[in-house]
Amino acid sequence: MDTAQLDQDASSLSLAATLADRIGEAIATGIYAPGSKLDEVELADRYGVSRTPVREALIQLGAAGFITMRPRRGASVAQISALRLVEMFDVMAELEAFCARLAARRSSPEELAQLRLTHLACEEAVKVNDPEVYYLRNESFHHMLYKLSHNDFLEEQALALSRRLRPYRRLQLRVRSRVLSSFSEHGEVVDAICAGSEDQAALAIRSHVTVQGERFADLMTSMIGKTQAEV
Repeated sequence: MDTAQLDQDASSLSLAATLADRIGEAIATGIYAPGSKLDEVELADRYGVSRTPVREALIQLGAAGFITMRPRRGASVAQISALRLVEMFDVMAELEAFCARLAARRSSPEELAQLRLTHLACEEAVKVNDPEVYYLRNESFHHMLYKLSHNDFLEEQALALSRRLRPYRRLQLRVRSRVLSSFSEHGEVVDAICAGSEDQAALAIRSHVTVQGERFADLMTSMIGKTQAEV
């Protein structure tokens, strides 16, 4: 294979990877809802590319679990069962608990100050009760928590699962009073980390992330309501 062909193949792979990121983001933010079909022609038109990189991007997203590929039926956004969703949130809670524990042990004074500022940035969204703005700032808070673990592999795994759960964490914040409760729970996490209390930090974030009982029922109700609104 000549150099020109190698360059062309590398460019194609890069385009497919970029496209996979953009479609994945659209799935994560609810533009493509769980169960909805993904048409190659529509996606090619939407993103201004040919069908070949679209097809490659869908294969990548299928391997990552974002979509389901079926012979003769095409691609559709993956639907997650209630049990699977609980399992994913349970794992997310443990990953974040480990991050919080390490953050309480390893964070510098400068990093702790930045964590408090990131937490306080969420307060403006709380005051106007804007779930969308709060979600973005909430996401920044959680991502900073992963970084403060000072464990690159742990951060990578937490980010990957967080991305998979993104649509559901967004929906959870639409439940009445959840934004205010979430902010308060963040405060407990921050206080524990800044105090160097590893056990309390892990306990606080685990309780914050885990969805059980009424919180899970509220999340499922929000999901059903969103689906019905889109029909």
